Amino acid sequence: MNVQVTVNAGVCGFITKATANCEDGQLVDFVVDSPCEKIQALAKAIKEAGPIDAFQEISPAGESIILSRTREVLKGCCAGCVVPVALFKSMQVAAGLALPSDISISMTNVG
Repeated sequence: MNVQVTVNAGVCGFITKATANCEDGQLVDFVVDSPCEKIQALAKAIKEAGPIDAFQEISPAGESIILSRTREVLKGCCAGCVVPVALFKSMQVAAGLALPSDISISMTNVG
């Protein structure tokens, strides 16, 4: 299954588009298009890891490649970026491990 996501990362203004591709229900690869240099570096780091094993990614016994690469690449204020979560969720859907559903975060200053 192929799953496309579009992510508005917030105040930075970057819009990232990604496709998670999975032909066998387990191994997922990504095509990521982003104007953000850090997300481009993250996409490269994930691609270099090879196809992502979706079963390993969701296993409590192992460490997620997507999230470990995120911690390596996205430092400082970028550590809170929502793009990696969108990649993880799209991987789950592409592998048939989750149903497709929009995710969202809304913020309001209440102070």
